[in-house]
Amino acid sequence: MPTNAKQTNQTSHLLLELAICVILPTVILKYLSAEDSLGPVYALIFGLSLPLLFGLYQFIEQKKFGFIPALGFISILLTSSIGLLELDPKYIAIKEAAIPLIIGIVTILSLKTKYPLVKTFIYNDKILQIEKVDNALAESRNEQSFEAVLKTATYILAGSFMLSATLNYALAKYIVTSPSGTEAFNDELGTMNLLSYPVITIPCVIVMIYAMMYLFKHIKQLTGLELEDIINQ
Repeated sequence: MPTNAKQTNQTSHLLLELAICVILPTVILKYLSAEDSLGPVYALIFGLSLPLLFGLYQFIEQKKFGFIPALGFISILLTSSIGLLELDPKYIAIKEAAIPLIIGIVTILSLKTKYPLVKTFIYNDKILQIEKVDNALAESRNEQSFEAVLKTATYILAGSFMLSATLNYALAKYIVTSPSGTEAFNDELGTMNLLSYPVITIPCVIVMIYAMMYLFKHIKQLTGLELEDIINQ
């Protein structure tokens, strides 16, 4: 696929995901939860079913269900359960913090395995020409030094998830205060869902970009390759 066509397709997919997972659920939760509309229960089910169905569609399309999508799937089910079972809203804050915290911990623990998650997030063949980098590392005999770089990048990456956990908890604790199963609770969930992207995602993306820049800098030092030589077009 030509680069321009591929970029257009990726942009369209991102906008679709944003609409289905953020905008539509927010509108439904905030404006259709009144008793004279869908009501709190059906609005909650309908609003949260959209990102859930989108996740299932992606699973069917890609024919794989990774660790991160699985946690996202569980997160939506937990939010629905808290609302439908009318549990204390404090569990929303706990749940919001728990998901990225688990990802951060697993990211660090994955260093002990053959498949460290840093290679899933930033050191993969969707971003870099991995084979070219590995060959250059082998020629310069810097494989061990690069493993140390990957380890540091992993800790930086895990830090982005720890930051997400902290911001998630603070945002949910501040916004979601009404009893679950009510119109006000749904409205607050919608507000949290909308604000989570600028308040949480942007700082975490900045930290993740820093991890990528750290990795690219050391790849250049250890291999002599420029970024334009190894970036996957």
